Amino acid sequence: MDNWTLPTDEITLIFSLFFDDTLISCQVINTSRGDSDFRKTIIAKTGSGNKWVIKLADNDFTFSDKIKVWQRTVSEYLALGYYCPKIICDKTGGFPVVEYNGHKCVAYAEEYSLYDSIEDRRTGESDRVEPISDSLKNDIWSMTAKVAAKRFDYTEYSSAYCLFEKFCPSDKYDEVLENALNWKECADTLPKEFSGQVQRIWRLWTDNRDALEKVYKKLPTSVFQADLNPTNILVDESAKFVGVYDFNLCGKDVFLNYLMRENYDDFEAEIKSICSVLKISSEYYHFSNIEKDTALMLYRCLKPLWYTRFERLKKLKGNNAAIKAFLDQTEYYLTANIDFKAYME
Repeated sequence: MDNWTLPTDEITLIFSLFFDDTLISCQVINTSRGDSDFRKTIIAKTGSGNKWVIKLADNDFTFSDKIKVWQRTVSEYLALGYYCPKIICDKTGGFPVVEYNGHKCVAYAEEYSLYDSIEDRRTGESDRVEPISDSLKNDIWSMTAKVAAKRFDYTEYSSAYCLFEKFCPSDKYDEVLENALNWKECADTLPKEFSGQVQRIWRLWTDNRDALEKVYKKLPTSVFQADLNPTNILVDESAKFVGVYDFNLCGKDVFLNYLMRENYDDFEAEIKSICSVLKISSEYYHFSNIEKDTALMLYRCLKPLWYTRFERLKKLKGNNAAIKAFLDQTEYYLTANIDFKAYME
């Protein structure tokens, strides 16, 4: 990006809460996700040539105590040898609430990253993101397994991937249940010839979820960055993995839940990926018996009615043959005995 502008008085004031240097120009990036999730990222350039990042948020999951958890989690990843830009307090040692564009935002600063994300590494002049290589995936999941093995237990704040509880107070359901309900709502609009199978699939899913809920809180947890995607995975000039940033969804979570959030449109590709990640993780993390016994149940809860399936089902409307094949596949993967245990030894 080269759209540097002169800072407004608001931005200059916010910057001065964190730094003594002179702010000469900035970039303002809109990272909001709807009216109830206002977020801005300010890239600040100073007179001494330094760059800093200031993040502003007006939502119900960003507040001072939670940012302290993100700050601690960054330090734990750094201690494991992975690069993460540090989160910086203001001059008083806190995270102030500031006025910006009519919003009361909590503010925190970060070091400007020394490395690019995968998303930043474009090929030529196209917008195609460089593919994530197998070796890079291996490094990413090795890191995550090492974090899981630490069993960090310094917070009760859940990650955004939380299951059986809400991430935000304003959420009506956890994300998995919300996705499944969206799937059911869409499936209920299909032609009547599919109603019996839709109800059967729904019973399979709800029975499995109910059974999983009885044992879920017994599964091992740690505190994870919880947003592994190309915009947050950092690589060096040779495309070697070095670390991660953007910890604003991080929190405590069940490792298996976090691990299985790999998303693919194709069931077989998805299962292959999960098995690969389990195998990589097993080199750095010892899966307990309860994790081995619960893996299949967790997969059935998370994946068959995930939002990617809901989106695909919507696109199939009007093609009854394709709908039938899709529902058959969904039902199969809600009942198939996938041997995840073999990859967890």
